[in-house]
Amino acid sequence: MYSILIACAAAVAVFLSSWRLADAAWGWALLWGALAFLGAMFSVNYLVRKRITAVMAGMQALLADGQKEMQARVNAFQNRPTGDPKRIMAEMEKFQKKLLTQALEHTMKLEPFCKWTPLFSRQLNTTRMQFHYQMQDFKKVDELMPRCLILDPMSGAMKMARQHVNKAPVEEIEKTFFKAKARLKYNQSVLLYSLMAWIFLKNDMPDKAHALLVKGCKDNENETLNRNRDRLANNKVREFNNANLGDEWFALFLEQPKIQMRRQQPRLDGRPF
Repeated sequence: MYSILIACAAAVAVFLSSWRLADAAWGWALLWGALAFLGAMFSVNYLVRKRITAVMAGMQALLADGQKEMQARVNAFQNRPTGDPKRIMAEMEKFQKKLLTQALEHTMKLEPFCKWTPLFSRQLNTTRMQFHYQMQDFKKVDELMPRCLILDPMSGAMKMARQHVNKAPVEEIEKTFFKAKARLKYNQSVLLYSLMAWIFLKNDMPDKAHALLVKGCKDNENETLNRNRDRLANNKVREFNNANLGDEWFALFLEQPKIQMRRQQPRLDGRPF
């Protein structure tokens, strides 16, 4: 990474100049070298992050404008439902795919910064993975997933969903769940708990699903979690339903909403970090 190399060069230069030229004790020279390393790292990372933020702002604006246009089309159809709903939905999906393709192209402007900032390449892969997931290009998603940085609930849920679809062992999906959940604060893990419980039920493990939801209700305040916990407690497995989670749930493409035209478009903010 360029930032580390520059910081190391600065540290060595300050150490040698302090030790030999200024005739300072080696301990003081080492201290000044360490401070130079930290100062150089902070300065370089600040400048690089500033450039990254500017590029990301352009991508955010692109997605926000597209989101407004899609929402306007949905509202227009709901207010005056004329035409074939399937055709309207197909047009919306085509527009969304075009928008996401433009966003993916925009991420190429971030590629040069991968050599400057540690872990940024993994963050960039996470952004691209999320875009490909929304486009349902799951082959590309599976290709990028091992090189992603899973920090937010949605990317963690996407990884769990792909593991389930690819028939990974439940124990492996559980590891992903616990790892993703460990980074989250109170009331941030609703989607992860709901998905893991759904996966347990798909694998005929209602007892584990119920036990998980009991824990999930302690970590979150959410009506869907509470309702599903009570349903499983009363052996009403068939009534388990995550639909009230809305777009977060349906964006995983594990289930389809019953009334698709009344569904809002999934978030297109492209925020992996």
